[in-house]
Amino acid sequence: MAEDGRRGEEEDRGPGAVYQVYVLMENLLEKLKLLRYEELLARHNMKPLSRHYFVSSPYLVANPGEQFFMFTVLAAWLLNAAGRNFTEPQEFDEPNATVSNILAELRTFGVKVDFPPSKLKSGSGEYVCFVLDRLAEEALKKRGFSFKRPIYPTESTEEEEQMEDDAELTLSRAEDELMEEADEEEEAGMDLDTLKLRSTHLQQEQESRLKPEEILESTVDAAEWSLEVERVLPQLKVTICTDNKDWRIHVDQMYQHRDGINSSLQDAKSHLDKLQEDISKTLEKVSSREKYINNQLEAQIQQYRSAQAKLREVREQYKQASGGVTERTRILAEISEELEKVKQEMEEKGSSMSDGAPVVRIKQAVMRLRQETQQMEVRMGVVEHSLLQAKLKVKSNMTREMHHVPESATGPFS
Repeated sequence: MAEDGRRGEEEDRGPGAVYQVYVLMENLLEKLKLLRYEELLARHNMKPLSRHYFVSSPYLVANPGEQFFMFTVLAAWLLNAAGRNFTEPQEFDEPNATVSNILAELRTFGVKVDFPPSKLKSGSGEYVCFVLDRLAEEALKKRGFSFKRPIYPTESTEEEEQMEDDAELTLSRAEDELMEEADEEEEAGMDLDTLKLRSTHLQQEQESRLKPEEILESTVDAAEWSLEVERVLPQLKVTICTDNKDWRIHVDQMYQHRDGINSSLQDAKSHLDKLQEDISKTLEKVSSREKYINNQLEAQIQQYRSAQAKLREVREQYKQASGGVTERTRILAEISEELEKVKQEMEEKGSSMSDGAPVVRIKQAVMRLRQETQQMEVRMGVVEHSLLQAKLKVKSNMTREMHHVPESATGPFS
């Protein structure tokens, strides 16, 4: 969102805002020269900066690592020159920490920083020039330096001013007359030839007015005059802006473009005709050669076609044979697997038949059964003996009860 807003601000400033960074870099270089930054470069064994060193442009050679190190060194030097105690960064320091420290020191001067620190990591661009320019201004303020307005010398005389005023009045009057007559001619529907005659007539009248009545003699030294001409010559360039809304200019441009198209068409038409002839001749040659080759190689072509047919048949046979081989290979694998299982079962049975371990285990089981049988017989004998004793005891008790008569039963008659 911030970048979109910044782009909107640049669009509001106009199309020249893109090149404002070049002007800012040139001003920065002048301020660095006032601060004698050559001493810093000599201490670090660096080359002087070019006019657009920190400008980010696809048309300039860029070295981000070198530019970022130069930016950090200059920023640290300007901070120290502005009265801040800032440690000079080294080449292999952390870039994010270095940039954050520089921006923190810049905020102490009251400068508003509304861009992310990552904009300075490239070592070039508008924000790098902005930071260095503000630091250079603070350093110049610390040294008590300030820029003053330029004073321009006044060397023009009253006569030259009077002649210039007369010439301007005459030219403006002539332009007004031309414009009025052009409007009248447009309204009356006059042709272009009449307008040209009237314009030439007005020019002749203007020249006759500007001719002096007497011969002028110069009293100025030739050397001084040449020096003055060399000094004023760059400022005497006149740029005449044509009105694009004038229909006459468009008509002239249409005639010029028509003539140019006609001349270009004649040249292009001759070249295209020649090219067409060459192409048609080449195509005829190619077709004749093709027919000759086909006639000469007809037998070979037939042989090739028959060989192709035989090859297709052989390939079909090969596919069928390979399919049968694949099926038989699968059946063989299944039979081999079953054979392995049968062999394994036979080996297990043979090992069990030749081994005496099962017989030994059977004998041991029979012995355990006999021992358990004897124990059970002993237990059964004990149980039978116990039952027999119990029965005898019960029987003896019953006989005793039968033969024993209690005293209460006999009474007093016994």
